[in-house]
Amino acid sequence: MSHRNARLTVHGRRILIERVLSGRPVTHVAAEMGISRATGHKWVARWRAEGDAGLADRPSRPHTTPHRTPAAVEARVCELRRTRKLGPARIGPILGLPAS
Repeated sequence: MSHRNARLTVHGRRILIERVLSGRPVTHVAAEMGISRATGHKWVARWRAEGDAGLADRPSRPHTTPHRTPAAVEARVCELRRTRKLGPARIGPILGLPAS
């Protein structure tokens, strides 16, 4: 199943590839299918790199969370919440962190 906001399903992406392989410019095919030229080129590049598997939907969530709170700090926050019933405005200064 395609992403909720996706303009093309996997089937539509295959049609895009077939039309491009028949010799038509990606820009023209993309315009006909209601997608941007960049998106058309993205799908063609994925298909060339990965084959039909490249046309499948991918998760839209980030691969990493670069600003995630370290586990040790998270554990200390949970401990203060549990043992001393403190909120963010009090826990922040204790740990030297912002309240939010």
